[in-house]
Amino acid sequence: MSQPVSVFVVDDHALFRTGVKAELAGLGDDRIAVVGEAGSVGEAVVRITSNPPDVVLLDVHMPDGGGRSVLEQVHSKLPDVVFLALSVSDAAEDVIAVIRAGARGYVTKTISGRELADAIVRVSAGDAVFSPRLAGFVLDAFSDRGSPAPITDPELDLLSPREREVLKLLARGYAYKEIAAQLFISIKTVETHVSSVLRKTQKSNRYELSRWASDRRLV
Repeated sequence: MSQPVSVFVVDDHALFRTGVKAELAGLGDDRIAVVGEAGSVGEAVVRITSNPPDVVLLDVHMPDGGGRSVLEQVHSKLPDVVFLALSVSDAAEDVIAVIRAGARGYVTKTISGRELADAIVRVSAGDAVFSPRLAGFVLDAFSDRGSPAPITDPELDLLSPREREVLKLLARGYAYKEIAAQLFISIKTVETHVSSVLRKTQKSNRYELSRWASDRRLV
């Protein structure tokens, strides 16, 4: 019998790491074995390089640099280690950034334990794996030679980069608390940004904003 795929979990939330390990262990799947975990970029880099696993499950957003930072520090040194992003974010820019940095796949945290186990085995075998709607982001990014040039939008140009980030998450249906956690800012700061965006776009509520963002392909 072949050796199980060794898996290392990187996420800044200890409870989530514990949940992933328990979920995978509970499957009784002898194809995979969780061999380690880390809660920060620095810790992950040290542990992965000292004892390389087959697959790293990688959170995209962490306070000290995120999954892309881990990729950039490890991938060139250990090209045989496969990275699979496991994130709450389904934003196109997040997907594209980690794939360009060297990840082999990207799945969201809504994935089931069985689906995650299958994804781990598949990326270890050389496949690229994405949650259903995310594959299109990657295809678009790597075939952008034929994409139309972006159209200048004076209204959109009024928004700061942070306001655009908040708007994108708002338009995807995130609550203020979730946006704050995603961007590592306070709920009060989110409210301030939303008020500013409403004022600049002359919209009266989040539903109008969502439609406005969708029309400009921000979602």
